[in-house]
Parts: sequence; structure tokens; C-alpha cells
Amino acid sequence: MFRSSAKVHSTKRALAQTVFFFFIIIRSAISESFDNISFKFTSFQPNDPNITYQGHANPLNSAMELSIVPAAQSGNEIVGRALYHQPMHLWDSSTGNVADFTCRFTFAIDSTKHTEFADGLAFFLAPNGSQIPEGSIGGSLGLTNSTKSTVAFVAVEFDTFINQQLDPGCYHIGIDVDSMVSVRNACVPWVKYSILNGERLHAQVTFNSTEKNLSVVFGDSGNNSTSLHYQLDNLTENLPEWVNFGFSAATGAYFESHSIFSWEFSSTLRIPDTPTGGTIQSKNSKSWVWAILGLGYFVLVLLVAGFGRYYYRPRRNRNGTNVEEDDCQSIDEGFEQSKGPKKYSYRVLQMATHNFASARLLGEGGFGRVYEGQLADVNARVAIKKITPESKQGLKEYATEVKTIRHLKHKNLVELIGWCHERNEFLLVYEFMSNGSLDSHLFKDKAPLTWEKRYNIAKGIALGLKYLHEDLKQCVVHRDIKSSNVLLDSEFNAKLGDFGLARIVDHAKGSQTTLLAGTMGYLAPECIYTGKASKESDVYSFGVVLLEIACGRKVIESRAAEDQVQLVKWVWELYGVGKLIDAVDPKLGEDFDVRQMECLMIAGLWCAHPDPRERPLISRVITVLNFDALPPVLPSKLPVPTYVAPPSLPIELLHTMSSQKSCSSSSALLSSED
Repeated sequence: MFRSSAKVHSTKRALAQTVFFFFIIIRSAISESFDNISFKFTSFQPNDPNITYQGHANPLNSAMELSIVPAAQSGNEIVGRALYHQPMHLWDSSTGNVADFTCRFTFAIDSTKHTEFADGLAFFLAPNGSQIPEGSIGGSLGLTNSTKSTVAFVAVEFDTFINQQLDPGCYHIGIDVDSMVSVRNACVPWVKYSILNGERLHAQVTFNSTEKNLSVVFGDSGNNSTSLHYQLDNLTENLPEWVNFGFSAATGAYFESHSIFSWEFSSTLRIPDTPTGGTIQSKNSKSWVWAILGLGYFVLVLLVAGFGRYYYRPRRNRNGTNVEEDDCQSIDEGFEQSKGPKKYSYRVLQMATHNFASARLLGEGGFGRVYEGQLADVNARVAIKKITPESKQGLKEYATEVKTIRHLKHKNLVELIGWCHERNEFLLVYEFMSNGSLDSHLFKDKAPLTWEKRYNIAKGIALGLKYLHEDLKQCVVHRDIKSSNVLLDSEFNAKLGDFGLARIVDHAKGSQTTLLAGTMGYLAPECIYTGKASKESDVYSFGVVLLEIACGRKVIESRAAEDQVQLVKWVWELYGVGKLIDAVDPKLGEDFDVRQMECLMIAGLWCAHPDPRERPLISRVITVLNFDALPPVLPSKLPVPTYVAPPSLPIELLHTMSSQKSCSSSSALLSSED
């Protein structure tokens, strides 16, 4: 049986490779080429031929400095530009195709703590061969010498001086087209403090030629972030086919320095080769010869594949259709019927992640990888989970997400924005959670959480769980609640994510028997013995997370003293002797509310009671955390659970433990780079 299955997969793989080979040949015959630019600078060195400097710009201390002050001049009225040495092919006159591009950079505008500073910098596109216009100091940012320029340009400006004739009444970012009066702008009052201290800022500028959308995302190293977008319908009229691109900065009456520390850029322009003078070019003629040969090879392999398919038929349903095809079709139909998530093409998601570049990788696990992306239609950063096509368990989890999270809408659940099933690829698009996962703050190198944030996170998880357990027509059992599956947004609000193991059950039926799933330490004791998942087992996992929040320790800490390895057991022992506070996370010091701390720990122990009948409903936990009810009185010693194991415990139960897979995917999902 297994040998036959292997042959089927081998045949399918050969067929797929042949089809791919055939279409590559046909595409070569059509001879579509790409005019691309792609580079990534993490520092800038003197005499680098890839960067062209104009005006007062030069490399200094591994950065591009755009406003270096000459020895014989003051810091006022300085203009500088730094350009990539190669022009970009922005659009093709023969086809009208326009390039897609993405530009990411980190930079600083530094006033050296002076409260008066000016004027800003810009990322810009201008006709190939353009130079700094004469008299383009101050608010012109080295781009124009008047409010209505005679030189074409498109720019994204980071304006640090309020010019009443040009600007809104605030520090702002703006999109400029042939003029310093922005066609779209957004105030960024928070940037003043970054400028006073010379802090690093980051920006991303993206143009989507399909949507004709130019979008900007701008933020600091903390929680401040601002974005805007504008539809550039006439880019081919604004700019010529070939353009210079780079950075420009200027000062006026006041000084500030402008430093670019890193720069990443990519562009893609499709240019099909066409017949000349009514005859096919010689290159295309050769390609058609190869296409004919490829077609013959393709037909031959089809015959072989058909022979193999006849003898090694795939598993089929009663109606005669392929089970795997039915599964995929049901997945698609499930999403198509959904009013919430949007269907995206593979190409759009590919562009959003720079072709799933390693620089965009947030994390990976046993069933796929998670990438950071930028989607113009929602004007936001997103997290894109790409399922490994060969992973049956990954495909199963993908299908589970379809059946559960697409119906869910709550402020404490991660939002599913979109999906894609194309080219045998399965992708899910989620909202981006800029502060990462809870465990990264509790156990890893990310900034520790204050007690106020921790307590609010605990209540947020509880509200999300109440929605799943009690507020829906059918109960959703998550089955994998743990600190790495709790994601934090820019305001440190908690959202529960990763519904790949979730199950929908009727409220009346309660638990259900299934293959064991979850993560060791967070699994309720009865799940290991009975294989049954329930609301009560979710509550147990939630209780463990509450104790981790309070203690700043993992549920199983192998490096701890012998009597402290198991978190639940250790905290329960301290509860029995009246020393709960001894378990408080040392990183908090004395900066916590003692009453809230004790309440949170007791609620955690209550939820993690070994007997599922003694665990509370999540709504009761919420009343306790809100101090609308008193915490329970628990036994002074950890009760010993008693269960009758099933007559024969299938060995498959142990093989489906999610602890066997890497947890990095769920921890990194939707989170920003460290």
C-alpha cells in the first residue's frame, strides 16, 4: 500500500515537473523578459561606485550623509542628494507596462537637541540625468526651485518644518507630484522627539502598478507608526521611461543632519519581446524549435503518467472523485462563501513579500513559513503564512483555519485578512502584530512588560476565550493556547492567534475525542489520558499562561531547582504556605499591584486545577480579574488527578503532539523582526 502511494506521488511529481518545464519553454518562446533592479545596502563606504552623490552629500561613518557642512560654510542652506548609480526602467513605451517597486530604508534626522530645525528629506524619482535645481534649499528639499516645478518628480517627503504656504500645520509625511504641495499628507507630531534625539526611523515606499497605488509606512523604533497612500493614475505622464531615484535633503534658516543607514530596493518591469518587421526575431525562432521539442517530450511523459495513473489510482470518494481534490475544492468553497477574508492572487502576495525574500521571514515551523508583507489595498503591513505544500498536516491546519477563524470577529482574536490557493500554494494573510508574541517578552530578549500591560494582556486573552467558548452559537475549542500564540499589537493589546488545531463543538456535547494535539506543559492532564479536547482543557492552558505572565517563567523550566521545574506545582506549593509573592517575576522588582498579582496567580491555579470539573467557566474568571467577585479558596496542596485510561491508547496520539514540531512559526506569526 505504501509502495503504491509512493509511486503515485512520484508520477504526480514527474508530471508536475514536466508541465512546469513545458510552460517555461513556451514562455521562452513568447520571450517575456524582465527589467529589474534589486539591491540591499546595510552600510555605505567611500568610493562605492553604486552610489552617486550630489551637492553636500557624501558617505561618512558607514552612512549616507545628505547635509555635510563645508568648513567654510554654516549649517544653513545646505542641499545634498544620494542616487543609485543605475537608472530605473519605470515603464515601457511599447507595451505601457509600469514597474512595481519597493523601497525600504532606515534613517535619522538629528537636530542635536536644538528645538528649532529644518527642513527634511525625501525619497524621490526624477528624469534620468537630473541634477539638483538651482535655489532648491529649505522647503524645496533639493527637488524644485518653486512651488510649481519645471522639473518632473514624484517624491515622498519627511517634512520637519512648517511652511504656511506649502504645508499643513504640523510635521508631516507627504506624497509630492511635481510640486512641494503634497497631493496627500499625514501629520506625524511624534517625530519631533526622534529628531531632538537623533533616533533611527524606518520607512517603506511601495508602488503597485496593478492598483496604481503609492503607499508609505513610516515609524520609529517604538510604537509610533503612520501610513498613507495615493493613487497615481498618470505616472507615465508624470515621469519618463527611465528615472533616477534616491534621496534628497535640504536645510534653510535652521540646521539638521540627514543620515541614511540602510537601503533596500527592488523593482520589476515586464517587457515582452515582439516580432520586428512582420518576422519573428531569430532568438524567438530558436525558442519555437525548443518549444516543439519540449512539446514532444511533454506528450511522451503524459503517456507514461497515464499508464502509471491507471495502475496506481489515487484514493477516491464514493462519487469517484479524488479525495485530495475534494479537500482543496472544499477549502476554496469555504473561503469563497466567506464575507470577510479577501482572495489574493499569488502574484500580489509574492510582490508584497519581495518574492518571499529571506529578509522578510518572521519565523518558520514544521508546516510553513511566515513572512512580513505590505499590501497596498489595505495600506498596512501584514503577516503572510505560506504552508509547505508537501505537509499534509499543514494543509489540514489550513483547512481548519478556513472553517473557524473566517467566521470569527473579536478585538482579542487575530484577524484573518485574506487567503490564496494558487499554483498548489496555500497562503493565509493576517493582520500584522508589531509587538510580537507574548513569550518573546516574557522569556526572550524583547523589552520586559510592565505589570499594567501584563494584567491587561491577561484580561484580553480571557475576553477572547470567552467569545470562543460562550458567545458563539457553537463553541470553538482552540486546543493550543500558549504564550507563543498570544500576539500583541502596537498598543500591547492581546490577541489570540493560530487556530490550526481548533475544533467547533456543540455546547451541549462538551468534549470530543480526537487525536491528541497541543503543547506539553499546556496540555490538561485529562487530554493525555483520554484524548478529549474541551472548553475545560482550554481553560487549563489559559491558567498556565496566567502563571507565566505573573512569574515570567516557562511552564517547564529545566534549569530551575528540582522543586521548581514544573510551574503549576511550584506556585501551588507557595500558595499552600502563603508565599505566592515569592513566585513574582524578578524583572518586575516591586513595580506591581500586590492585590492584582495575588488575584492573577490564584485565578491561574484555579484554571489549572487537575480536575476539569473544578475549573471555572472563563466568564467567572473575568469577574474575578475585574474584582467583581472574590477569588476562590483552593486546596493547600495540588490535588492528584485520577483518570481511567482507554483500553488501548493509540500510538498515533503521541505522534501528533505539536511539541514535536517547531514552535517558532506560531511565536513569530504576525510579529515584527527582532
